[in-house]
Amino acid sequence: MWKLLVGFAVFAAIVIFVLMKAGGDVDMSGEKHGVDASHAPAPAASAASQ
Repeated sequence: MWKLLVGFAVFAAIVIFVLMKAGGDVDMSGEKHGVDASHAPAPAASAASQ
């Protein structure tokens, strides 16, 4: 049982280390809909393709 707890603690430490190294660019809030969503606009169709 103690090995399970030690393994979890090591895994949690690695995850926290990786998140800290990401520089705060990790968004853990899930899917966004509405104003907060940051989708790139679709490219405009060119007239040359007709």
